[in-house]
Amino acid sequence: MEYSIVIPAYNEADRIAATITQITTFMRTFSDAYEVIVVDDGSVDNTADIVEDYSRENRDVKVIRNPHKGKGPSVWKGVMSSSGKYIYMCDTDLAAPISELKKLSVWLIDQDYDIVIASREGVGAERIGEPFYRHLMGRVFNYVVQLLALPGIKDSQCGFKLFKAEVAMDIFSRLKIYGDNAPLQKKAYLGAFDVEVLYLAKKMGLRVKAVPVTWTYVKTTRLNPILDSIKMPLDVLKIRVNDLKGLYNTAPK
Repeated sequence: MEYSIVIPAYNEADRIAATITQITTFMRTFSDAYEVIVVDDGSVDNTADIVEDYSRENRDVKVIRNPHKGKGPSVWKGVMSSSGKYIYMCDTDLAAPISELKKLSVWLIDQDYDIVIASREGVGAERIGEPFYRHLMGRVFNYVVQLLALPGIKDSQCGFKLFKAEVAMDIFSRLKIYGDNAPLQKKAYLGAFDVEVLYLAKKMGLRVKAVPVTWTYVKTTRLNPILDSIKMPLDVLKIRVNDLKGLYNTAPK
């Protein structure tokens, strides 16, 4: 298996089939051996059933039904269930088109980086249709992230990231906030999952490359401008506190 594409999904019945179709159509021209893993985050609609039906005629696609714990634990489940040499996590909205995987793969494979993250910042990046308030929220949050956890990373939250499999398995096995032991949620929950992953990567001395991409804003109800503006910085603070407590052991396993 060359590539594992991990897609967390929560109540995405209206677009999940189209997303999988776009991904598989591209991957057939890009890789001879791939899998698409949709992790259903306890959806209350028929997202998981749609993917299951889709997989009957597409052996490269499978669904994992996860309890509703939020995006981070869903990605955790998908990553830990992956068989690919390279693991790509992406959002169901494909705000960054699947074709951007080509660009990220060059840096991971040819330039031997451990993790390559899509970035909406930097020379060559393009944001299309993003409302001002969303951009402002992102910039303020990134200021907090750089101040407390990830100096120099201008966009930790873009949901498209490519890992060497052994690197992903190692990092994800060390997560304390967004791993398998995360609590159940009642509503859609995003959190600062990406920050915990990248914080561990930096702490472990791994090579991380940010690559500018074209990103198109897709309206979502997953993000609450008020509540998320409060809880996400608190999650970043929790990551730093965990580190001060010595909870992030980065000794080789």
